[in-house]
Amino acid sequence: MQGRQPLFVPCTPKGCMELLHSNIVGTPAALLLQKANATITIVHSYTKNPEEITRQADIVISAAGVANLVRGSWIKPGAVVIDVGINPVDDAESPRGYRLVGDVCYEEASKVASAITPVPGGWVR
Repeated sequence: MQGRQPLFVPCTPKGCMELLHSNIVGTPAALLLQKANATITIVHSYTKNPEEITRQADIVISAAGVANLVRGSWIKPGAVVIDVGINPVDDAESPRGYRLVGDVCYEEASKVASAITPVPGGWVR
């Protein structure tokens, strides 16, 4: 199939691609927050100045899939940070050779946020 378009796409890989392209966190979370009368701003990979926009938020929900993307300087003092990203990063000291981190740099953001979800882990105030 190299260099050619397939005549059909098998259902399993097509389903995998659909899942990867679907909005399984961001859009549903935004709609639920909007239903709860919150004002919503969605920041994505093509948003200009994501740091400035994020710094205005009272609640930050990160689902970017990029390790430590959201830095402490992006967080408004006292904001609540919910990090749903789960990203492996190399760690020679770990028995597995890697450790899991979120989209938010926990060490930086935890100094600014009033509450944060560490990855892996749970809720910390």
